[in-house]
Amino acid sequence: VQVAESGGGLVQAGDSLTLSCAASGDSITSCRMGWYRQGSGKEREWVAGISGANTYYSESVKGRFTMSGDNAKNTVYLQMNSLKPEDTAVYYCIAGCNTGDYWGQGTQVTVSS
Repeated sequence: VQVAESGGGLVQAGDSLTLSCAASGDSITSCRMGWYRQGSGKEREWVAGISGANTYYSESVKGRFTMSGDNAKNTVYLQMNSLKPEDTAVYYCIAGCNTGDYWGQGTQVTVSS
């Protein structure tokens, strides 16, 4: 199983950005898909997850971020609105499948004030 993130970039505070995570080797409907992030000098933290029809968010992003999936494209997305400088981090996608947990390489999101 492989996952690959894309969509990161440099934006200004208040802007929006959508990250994509394309999976191969297993279906996103068979895995627990999630997003984590790691800021410079910080520990990796959980951001959002999707399981079936349910989505879950950390308190720091609830109301601003939306996670969704496109089964036909085997891809999950993280729509990020009202971005803040503290959202600056490398964002990682994870697929928790029956065969194990699979991480992507990450995509950098930088939010300038």
